[in-house]
Amino acid sequence: MKDGMTDQPSIPSALDGASILVVDDEPGMRHFMSKVLAPKMRRVEQAAGPREASMKLDEAHFDLVILDNVMPGQTGLDWLAEQRRKGFFADVILVTAYADLETAIAALRAGVSDFLLKPFRVNQILGAVERALDRKRLRRDNRLLQHRLSALDGQGQLLGASAPMLQVRQMLQRLAPLPTPVLFTGQSGTGKELAARHLHAQSPRADQPFVAMNCGALDEASLARELFGWIDDDQVLHPGMLLLADQGTLFLDEVAQMPDAMQVALLRVLEDARVRPVGGEREIPLDVRFLFATNADLGAAVNAGKMRADLYHRINVVQVNLPPLADRAEDITELAALFMDRFATTLSMPALDLDGETLLNLHRYDWPGNVRELKNLIERSVILGAFPPEFAGGDPPVQGHQAIDDLEQVVQRHVMHVLDQSGGNRAEAARRLGVSRKTIDRKLVLWGRG
Repeated sequence: MKDGMTDQPSIPSALDGASILVVDDEPGMRHFMSKVLAPKMRRVEQAAGPREASMKLDEAHFDLVILDNVMPGQTGLDWLAEQRRKGFFADVILVTAYADLETAIAALRAGVSDFLLKPFRVNQILGAVERALDRKRLRRDNRLLQHRLSALDGQGQLLGASAPMLQVRQMLQRLAPLPTPVLFTGQSGTGKELAARHLHAQSPRADQPFVAMNCGALDEASLARELFGWIDDDQVLHPGMLLLADQGTLFLDEVAQMPDAMQVALLRVLEDARVRPVGGEREIPLDVRFLFATNADLGAAVNAGKMRADLYHRINVVQVNLPPLADRAEDITELAALFMDRFATTLSMPALDLDGETLLNLHRYDWPGNVRELKNLIERSVILGAFPPEFAGGDPPVQGHQAIDDLEQVVQRHVMHVLDQSGGNRAEAARRLGVSRKTIDRKLVLWGRG
């Protein structure tokens, strides 16, 4: 092994920021692996045996455990099987001198992700660790991608040069380096999630996940599994949003709509920085920055008994209020131009002219749906090839205007355009639209084009 230490590979990026627990009864082996890994990791800790390792798992979360199999009192695999039953689900690399079939089968059953056969070289241990961390990262990225698809608009800039938006930016800049929870308030459609993403991007956690979740969209049982994670009958952990956001930021929208039992559970997570998946025995330590949002009056919700006062006071440390679009009308031109360019590009359709009269009408309108309503208007107008008459010409816009075509006609035109752009390939059109192939087939039959 000593020979291998003169030929160390370059530092793999997968190792950065990871935490590892080395479990081995031989002090020399523990110190060797710690010496190799510590310069490349966020944290490396040691345990001299199963008992100490169990105590370490109760104290902190580890991305990976390197586990010796042959130890006095209890084998590594027996200890691992015991910990799996209690709710330990990190990846494990098993160190063993014997690669017999019985050990391999037992390791697979216990969920071991890789083996290290003694004796091994430095590049072998680094390679095994990198592979395990890469798999972990890919699993998390794949899970997060499913939740980001519905929030693509939140990846742009926090636009607007108006005085209210400048105040918001200044507040976010002040809050970004702090771990303090932040409550975003404001009307629906004002950009609370976008502001939360902006804060995350300026924070020390910017290179870690930003996870967004709407607490009002699920029933209590589904919300618990989605937020805390759950363990299936095969003792496999399905991580929830809290675990996916570990070391990053979790944004919870409409937190006041959570059932009372879920509010109690969330408060416990905030206080203890630990999460217990549904069906699990062990609480998993967390390192998460919490951001919250609501368009409701939380004080009134507390008075009405719809929200727990203790949770309200725990999340209401600092408020950032997003102004309605009507109070920042000078930003409308910039926003309209951005949305026009975005939708003309993504839909492969001609951009419409934002002439002086159109912009004047956009400024005259009160925008009860705020920025979201403006975005939807631009998207619909690009699809239809024209602004609604009340925006395109002469008369000031009427509040609560109707689309010039009904929603189904708008959907039909958009789907047919994407299908045409896909060369008639329904599977490709479904992929571009973010829907299932069956949805495309069903719509085409409905429209007499099946």
